[in-house]
Amino acid sequence: MDHPTPTNSDVNTLPDDASTAMATGKGSERLDPYRLTSDAIQEPPTSLGRALREVGPGLILAGSIVGTGELIATTGLGAAHGYTLLWFILLSCVIKVFVQTELGRYAITHGKTTLAAFDTLPGPRLGTSWMGWLWLIMMLTTQAQIAAMEGLVGQAGHMAFPGGTTWVAGWAGRVVPGWGTYLESHPEHFWSTLTALVAIALLLSGGYRRLEKITTILVALVTLMTLACVLGLPWTDYPIHWGQLSHGFDLALPATGVALAVSTFGITGVGASELFAYPYWCIEKGYARSTGPRSDDEGWARRARGWLRVMQLDAWVSMVVFTVATVAFYLLGAAVLQPQGLVPKGAGMIEVLASMYVGPLGVWTREVFLLGAWAVLFKTLYVATAANSRLTTDFLDLAGIWTHSTPAARDRTTRAFCVIYPLMALGLYFAFREPKGLVAVGGYAQAMMLPLIAGATLYLGRRDADRRVLSSFPTEAITWLAFFAITAVALYSAWHDLLGPLLWPSR
Repeated sequence: MDHPTPTNSDVNTLPDDASTAMATGKGSERLDPYRLTSDAIQEPPTSLGRALREVGPGLILAGSIVGTGELIATTGLGAAHGYTLLWFILLSCVIKVFVQTELGRYAITHGKTTLAAFDTLPGPRLGTSWMGWLWLIMMLTTQAQIAAMEGLVGQAGHMAFPGGTTWVAGWAGRVVPGWGTYLESHPEHFWSTLTALVAIALLLSGGYRRLEKITTILVALVTLMTLACVLGLPWTDYPIHWGQLSHGFDLALPATGVALAVSTFGITGVGASELFAYPYWCIEKGYARSTGPRSDDEGWARRARGWLRVMQLDAWVSMVVFTVATVAFYLLGAAVLQPQGLVPKGAGMIEVLASMYVGPLGVWTREVFLLGAWAVLFKTLYVATAANSRLTTDFLDLAGIWTHSTPAARDRTTRAFCVIYPLMALGLYFAFREPKGLVAVGGYAQAMMLPLIAGATLYLGRRDADRRVLSSFPTEAITWLAFFAITAVALYSAWHDLLGPLLWPSR
């Protein structure tokens, strides 16, 4: 490897279970995907069927993506602006995948994680690259999104088990009278706290593999139910008319609500956080390890091209999954919530979101939605915390703030942040109790970070180019287009929401 990546080398003994390795740190050092050795080389699959069996990092990413962005920001955007921004949602889902695959390309061909790669960028340094510090700021800001997830799971828990909330409040009131009163006026707080503690326990105990199987089924269930709900709208009181839908491709932005639109762009599809995390998942999956140490040998180039094709297939399969889910949520917000004047916000957000299903499909879907919402949000909370903890450990090592001489030391640091981040997010929710606002803050930070990620990725690809494993000309051209589109959105937002009001406060 070109850089000693500070990531736990005690990975899962099953190299094809990247998600377990990322979340738990369990397994055998001999299968450490961050240490590239010639004895771990594997030939890439030569058929589509075999390649599909190697898909994984993108689907893990999709499990993280289909969360607050879809349930809150996307439906809220549809509820506020109708079908007008459908084109914007589709652009958000598709355009960033090209940056994602280029980051994956660099990770596989150079054996470097995202922060290790960005650590080689020119410019100011304070221990590590300026890009690493910007990631840290963005990541801390996105804890607001984690806070929203915990709060929404709490709301869903209270709605599903109101009797349990009453019992807990009564029991707490007998211990300390003030606690009972507090829990009665903040019923979701008990379930939010329980959610955070369960997430911490699973992160520390290594229960992700079992949880992944269960929640993957539940995420698929809520996505399919949402898609079925959209397809069934023509036979309900909320039909989608082609005339209305066609306005979604007018390429127009609303005069108001630009901040919400940009925030949604930042977190729908592959957000900045997911772009940073994706190379870690690819390396944990074993793509770089199977390719082997970088060399001038043509065999290495052939393997690299083969595993790059697998990585690209992985990215595009996941794009189809999260795009279908995102568009379905947006259409439900536009078709069901907007005509009723309902905008999901505050402590009753989950109740409003549940009405998207109850209205078209009937009361029976309420409990199914609550279960699906729990699965979607909890899985996102879990995967995001596992990834953020890994990246934080990486950052601290690169910056020289908290170096780790052994894998066990790095593992202890990672586990510490698996405790710190859920508790930090819980405190944020208790302080603000507004999921929509928390999601908007995190989404806005990610949207501002996207142009820097795209630009840095293009720079590294050009600087360290190897003609044997370069992307095709059309792919490179679209990646540049993605960079310009992402930058345009960020600049428009900065002008509309920051510079414009400062220069012309009366406008």
